[in-house]
Amino acid sequence: MPDGPPLTILCVSSYEKGQEFIRTCKNMGCCVLLLTVEKLRHANWPFECIEEVFTMPEDLPLQGLIYSVSYMARSRPIDRIVALDEFDMENVSALREHLRIPGMGLTTVRYFRDKLAMRARARETGILVPEFVHVLNYDRLREFMSRVPGPWLLKPRSQASGIGMKKIQKPEELWPWLDQLGDQQSFYLLEQFVPGSVYHVDSVTSEREVVFAEAHAYGAPPLETSHHGGVFTTRTLPRDTEEARALHKINHDLVEGLGLLRGVTHAEFLKSHGDGKFYFIEIAARVGGAYIADVIEAATGINLWREWARLEVGAGKQPYQLPATHSDYAGVILSLARQEHPDTSAYNDPEIVYRVCKFHHAGFVLKASSNERIQQLLDLYSRRFAEDFLATQPVPDKPTA
Repeated sequence: MPDGPPLTILCVSSYEKGQEFIRTCKNMGCCVLLLTVEKLRHANWPFECIEEVFTMPEDLPLQGLIYSVSYMARSRPIDRIVALDEFDMENVSALREHLRIPGMGLTTVRYFRDKLAMRARARETGILVPEFVHVLNYDRLREFMSRVPGPWLLKPRSQASGIGMKKIQKPEELWPWLDQLGDQQSFYLLEQFVPGSVYHVDSVTSEREVVFAEAHAYGAPPLETSHHGGVFTTRTLPRDTEEARALHKINHDLVEGLGLLRGVTHAEFLKSHGDGKFYFIEIAARVGGAYIADVIEAATGINLWREWARLEVGAGKQPYQLPATHSDYAGVILSLARQEHPDTSAYNDPEIVYRVCKFHHAGFVLKASSNERIQQLLDLYSRRFAEDFLATQPVPDKPTA
């Protein structure tokens, strides 16, 4: 804990997450304030660790947010402001700049939110990315589609989890979508669809140095499961493989090139079926969702929410030291369920270390000493989930809390 009076940390979140971040800040002696949307006022927050809860309407304009937090600051000092969810990051960065509070500013945060900015910067640093073009100039769009074989993905620049993406098979399909977007067109990019296997690397960075990273392999690509349904899985990648070493190198170069000073990141990469090379997809300065943090903690002992809190509280004034780790293997399986509260009691292998308890969801976090056992269970459970639980629903055009 830094010297002086306790730090006051304002956590901002439009989604229910980050409970361990809040607990860690409290355990480090901080005064924690929470600003969330009105419908989450009584959600499962660790209220015993929160000094005061404030609420805001959904879609509160930035100017209104600045007014509200500035008013809060009249009667209490605010030393740090943290966005617990990706969709609050830009507004929180604007708040930091307005109130002159330490942390990531708007210029840097856009490398971790804006798919156009992160791609352009990654390409400048020599990292492979699928061919892309800003949806802006129609002549350039036509040139792109004549030069780069389809299909292509029409992607919003600041969404996540496949939200708002459209697959375009031929040029004439693009223009009706752009007509629908109207003045929102420039907030999109068009990217070559590259078939391949998808991986993610989750990291801890302190003073521009990646001090911890774990590489993982998804089962079906997340875009496929979010748009067409199916069972989501991811697992620890064997650490001594060429794939893992290559991913660690690309991730290190990416985080360094994007200029992250400190924090946690979740980066996704694609290994092309065509040329066998790794391509950068996207990166976020946050803890990965879909129980990925639980997978990492089971495999290594590192809780990314906890380490992120330690980095925020220290903010470079105290040397950061990564806790001791272990080297097991872990994975997660997750799907929408037909049942409101699915009965998973028939799944009783000792490798199950966490059962997902969520409305209309079924899932487990698994832990074992070998990668082979995790893969075996994920393959087996995926087949059983398809029969026992699996349900599908269309991916939303906008995020929902």
